[in-house]
Amino acid sequence: MSYSAKIGPSILSSDLSCLGSECVRMMECGADYLHLDVMDGHFVPNITFGHPMVECLRKSVGQDPFFDMHMMVSRPEQWVKPMAAAGANQYTFHLEATTNPGNLIKEIRESRMKVGLAIKPGTSVEDLAPWANHIDMALVMTVEPGFGGQKFMEDMMPKVSWLRSQFPSLDIEVDGGVGPDSIHRCAEAGANMIVSGSAIMSSADPRSVIALLRTVVAEAIQKRSLDR
Repeated sequence: MSYSAKIGPSILSSDLSCLGSECVRMMECGADYLHLDVMDGHFVPNITFGHPMVECLRKSVGQDPFFDMHMMVSRPEQWVKPMAAAGANQYTFHLEATTNPGNLIKEIRESRMKVGLAIKPGTSVEDLAPWANHIDMALVMTVEPGFGGQKFMEDMMPKVSWLRSQFPSLDIEVDGGVGPDSIHRCAEAGANMIVSGSAIMSSADPRSVIALLRTVVAEAIQKRSLDR
């Protein structure tokens, strides 16, 4: 069992007028990585930002923070090289957005980024399974992608449990409505990478929220290793 508890604040929930300092603040509060939501107005209705902003952010915060790019775009192939050049560390694309996941995975690897593969709530986890041994991380969406502040979908947890049982060492990320109220269900199901937006960003004490989320996940990982 080679995975560990990692907490990634979703920076889209931050004060976007001072994104660089918000990213630094999150890292200082104990974040393990930063989750950056890229939306193109096609795959999802909203538009956020692209590689020029990522490049500026990388220059602003330095090389240390790990950038997990959640690419909610209809043509993920188009942005692999620009995102790699901008300083992205992991390129997480949606299974629903491509007809050739294998080729896209190869392109991402050749661009020296880690590979994440995401599925929407309506997509079967079995559709992701053929690619699980070729990726670094699976992302199970716990809300419909494209909007913040939605309610956590607990009925996505069987997907996480199934992935954990089938691929014991895979990094499994959950994203959407995750915070102190829902973290126990995510951790018990087997998620180890936790994206949390407003629960961290809107807190008066984000350090404590990050520490709480990590502790719950780490304890679940430890329990799972003892139960095996």
